[in-house]
Amino acid sequence: MTDASSSTPFQRLWLSETIRVREEHAGPLDDAEANRQVRAQGGELAERIQQRALLLSRRDGQWQALQHWLQGARLALLALAVLAAFSGLGLALTALGDGSRPVNVFWALGSLLGLNLLMLIGWLLGLSLSRDSAGALGRVWLWLSAKLARDASAAQLMPALLVMLQRQRLTRWGLGLLVHGLWALAMFSALATLLLMLATRRYGFVWETTILGGDTFIALTQAIGALPALLGFNLPNVELIRASGDAAIASEAARQSWAAWLVGVLLVYGLLPRVLLMLLCLWRWQSGKGALRLDLELPGYGLLRQRLQPDSERLGVCDLAPAELHQPQGGANSQTGSGALLLGLELDDRRTWPPGPLPKGVADAGVIDSREQRRQLLEQLTRFPPERLAIACDPRRSPDRGTLALLGELARSASATRIWLLPPAPGESLDSARLADWHQALGTLGLPHGDTAPLNWLETGHD
Repeated sequence: MTDASSSTPFQRLWLSETIRVREEHAGPLDDAEANRQVRAQGGELAERIQQRALLLSRRDGQWQALQHWLQGARLALLALAVLAAFSGLGLALTALGDGSRPVNVFWALGSLLGLNLLMLIGWLLGLSLSRDSAGALGRVWLWLSAKLARDASAAQLMPALLVMLQRQRLTRWGLGLLVHGLWALAMFSALATLLLMLATRRYGFVWETTILGGDTFIALTQAIGALPALLGFNLPNVELIRASGDAAIASEAARQSWAAWLVGVLLVYGLLPRVLLMLLCLWRWQSGKGALRLDLELPGYGLLRQRLQPDSERLGVCDLAPAELHQPQGGANSQTGSGALLLGLELDDRRTWPPGPLPKGVADAGVIDSREQRRQLLEQLTRFPPERLAIACDPRRSPDRGTLALLGELARSASATRIWLLPPAPGESLDSARLADWHQALGTLGLPHGDTAPLNWLETGHD
């Protein structure tokens, strides 16, 4: 039985949407075993749907695809973070240069903040004009995450995620958290590089113009520096600003005043807005993610209500045949079972059952033949899994898909399983080709088998 503790609530919601989208496009899945296990666990309908999705996704590969996608997303985020850090470094180097020429303060300011402010304005416009604003960086991250995942089973993951997030309008906040986080990292890298360069090189600062007057630059400098001044950053006085229009002032106090103004402007208009928006997006993301629920009114979930939380058990054909049949699989129950059980599967009436007295502690489940007997047995084994299970099969019959699927389900209900291929009755012989088919099919399922009665193994756990 699947352990839900290994998955987060968000992942279970995501997988539920993925399975729903998959069934809408490809038709109902073969879910009899999963539904039976879910019914045995109980719980509300939403919990049962999520548990069913977890079981089916681990069986069919969506769970593994989700892990691959998350791994690709982390690698994509790491690559973008490295790119953002180096971009901030490049912005600072471009703004100040190597110190051989005076720094034009407004050119430097444009180099440090221009692209950041343009992208910020674009994000705010997208937020106000569209329902979900991903931003260029967000779309790049989604594309890169999908490329790095490289899993064919992940085809429905991204559409299901976007559909689920759009119900709470979380796409803008989730991708906004990523976008503002990357820009905050770039601005922090630029600020750190700027401080390092100002601490190790001597820069002179000037402003230049041809058509504007000096009073315009004085007013602009003081207006831009007003907010940083409230945080304690130095604001150049009028005389210093006016003098810097003629040439770089050689005094140390002038250089320090302009350097503090530039650092304060970068911090207040570059780094702080991105950090505040990142915290806003984080708050909206966390609160919205906590409010995510399955929309049980959707047709895909409505069809599951009777199967997972039935008013009464129904007989006959419940659903159309699935578009694709999954291959039978073996396995074992991860829970610790108790006791030993022997059963026969679709045996001829001429065979005596049980085949002699059974050892102490070994229970007889009888011969299972009808659909109702199978259902009752599987329901019982789901609730009370045995430690050892031996299944007697008649190798004269063909190992068809239904028989192999049932053997796999029975094996997954016990801690350990063995298949007993019964010897032929006196005067009869086995078809070697059919016996080889059994060996090949059981080998594919990974189930140990033999032609001798496994009674000693059932009693003691060894041969």
